[in-house]
Amino acid sequence: MIRSFLTVSSGTLASRLLGFARDSMIAALLGAGPVADAFLVAFQLVNVARRLLSEGALNAALVPAWLRMRDTEGAGAAAGFAGRVLGTISAAMIVAAILVGLAMPFVITVLAPGFAGHETLRLAVDDARLMLPYLAFAGPVTVMLALASAQSRFVLTAFSPLLFNIALIAVMVALIVMQPDAGFAALALAATVGAAGFLQLLILVSHRRDEGRATPLRVSFDGEMRGFLARALPGMIASAAPQLLIVAGAAIASAAPSAVSWLYFANRLIELPLGMVGVAMGTVLIPELTRALRGGDRSAIAHAESRALELAAGLALPATFGLIVLSGPIVRLLFEHGAFTADDTASTAQALVFLALGLPAQVLGKALSPAFFAREDTIAPLLATLKAVVVAIVSSVLLGHFFGAAGVAAGIALGAWSNALSLIREGASRFGFSLDRAARRRLPRIAAAALLMGGALWLTITFIAHPMHGPAQAVILLLLIIGGIAIYALFLGLLAVTSWREAVDAIRQGEPRDLRA
Repeated sequence: MIRSFLTVSSGTLASRLLGFARDSMIAALLGAGPVADAFLVAFQLVNVARRLLSEGALNAALVPAWLRMRDTEGAGAAAGFAGRVLGTISAAMIVAAILVGLAMPFVITVLAPGFAGHETLRLAVDDARLMLPYLAFAGPVTVMLALASAQSRFVLTAFSPLLFNIALIAVMVALIVMQPDAGFAALALAATVGAAGFLQLLILVSHRRDEGRATPLRVSFDGEMRGFLARALPGMIASAAPQLLIVAGAAIASAAPSAVSWLYFANRLIELPLGMVGVAMGTVLIPELTRALRGGDRSAIAHAESRALELAAGLALPATFGLIVLSGPIVRLLFEHGAFTADDTASTAQALVFLALGLPAQVLGKALSPAFFAREDTIAPLLATLKAVVVAIVSSVLLGHFFGAAGVAAGIALGAWSNALSLIREGASRFGFSLDRAARRRLPRIAAAALLMGGALWLTITFIAHPMHGPAQAVILLLLIIGGIAIYALFLGLLAVTSWREAVDAIRQGEPRDLRA
C-alpha cells in the first residue's frame, strides 16, 4: 500500500507543481481584478465537476462494485459492467454539459451572487461556456482511470492529469509572447480547458487499445446501473468536500472585489499537500480496504486504516505549520508578478493562514471516507459533507462580514473540521476505526514533531530582517523548506516514530504492484 501510495502521490506532486506554474502565469496574465474573478469562478465550476468524478471520487462506488462482480461473476461480467458504466457516464456528462451551458447565467449567479448586475457576470458566463466541453470528456476519462486503479495500475492514474496543466501552460507561454489584453487571454485559456480534456481522453483510449483492453460502450439504466448510480452520486459529492467548501466560500466572497482571486490562489497552495494525500487515499486505500473486508481479515483492515492515518498526519501536519509560517514568502514568490500586486500578496497570504488551519481536517476526511466507501456506504460521508457546507456558509457569512476574505477562509476551515468530526463520530458508532497499537503510539509523536518543526521555522524566519524579494527569495525559501523537512525528519527519529532505513525497508517489502504505464 505504501509503494502504491507513493506512486500516486508522486504523480499528484508533479501535477500540483505544474499547477503552481500554471496559476503563477494566470496571476501574471489576469491579475486579481474583475477579469480574473470571472475566469476563476468559471474555472472552479469545471474544477469541482472534474473532482466530483476524478481524484479518487468515482472509486468510492466503482472500485468496490467492480471487484465484487469480478470475484463473484467472473472477468467477463466485470468487463460488461465496466462498459455499461463507461457508456452511461459518458452520455450523462454530454447531456449535463449541454444543459449547464444553456443555464449558465443562472449557474454563475448562484456560484457568485456578487457578480449579478455587473460586467463580471457576462465575462464569467463566456469563460464557463468555453470550458464546458471538458465536462463531456471528464466522464469517460474518470471511468477508465478508476478501472485502472481497481486493477492496481496506478502509474497511469497518477500521471495522466499532467496533460491538463501542460496544455494550459503551453497556451499561456504563447499568450505572454503575444501580450494580449486580459479579456482575450481569459477567453483563450477557457477554450484550452476543453481541448485539454479531449487530449487526455485521446491518450487514454489509445493506451487501452494498444494493450488490447478496449471496453465496449453501452448506455444502460437498468436496475443494476440505477443501483450503482444511487451509490456513486452521494460518494462523488462526499469526496469533493474540500472543493465544495471553497466554492461556498467563493460565493460569499464574490461581493468583494478581488476576494475570489485571493481565496483561489490561497487554496491552490492548500491543494498541494491535500492532493498528495487525498488523491492517494481515494485511489489506493479503497481497493486495499475492500479486499480486506471481503476476506474478513481484521488485521489487514487495522493495518490499512492505521498506516493511512499515519501517512495522512505525517504529511498534513508539517505542511500546515509550514504554510502558516511561510505564507507571505510563498505567495510572494509564486504569484507576485505582472498584474498581481503586493497588496494582493498580503491578502492572499492572510487567507492562506486560515485555510491552512483546516488542512489537517481536510486530509483527515480523505483518510476516513474510504472506510465508509469500502463498505459501500456513501450516505454517511454525504451527510457529513452537506453539514460541513452549511457550517462553512454560516461561518463565512459571519466572519467575512468582519474580516473580509480572511474571515471567509476561517469559515471554510471550520466547515472542514465539521466534516472530519462528523466522520469520526459516525464511524466510531457504526463499525469502529481499527487503529493498531503502533498508530496510537506514533500519531501523538508525529504531531509533536510537526509542531517542533513549525517552531523552528518561525524562530528562523524572525531573524530575517527584511521581507524576501528579488532573485534571492527563491533560494532562501528553498533553504527554509529543505531545512524544515530535515528538522521534521530529525524529530521523527528522535521521538522514535520512524527512521530513514525503516521507511525504505517498508517500501521494499511492500507487495509488488503492476505499475506499468
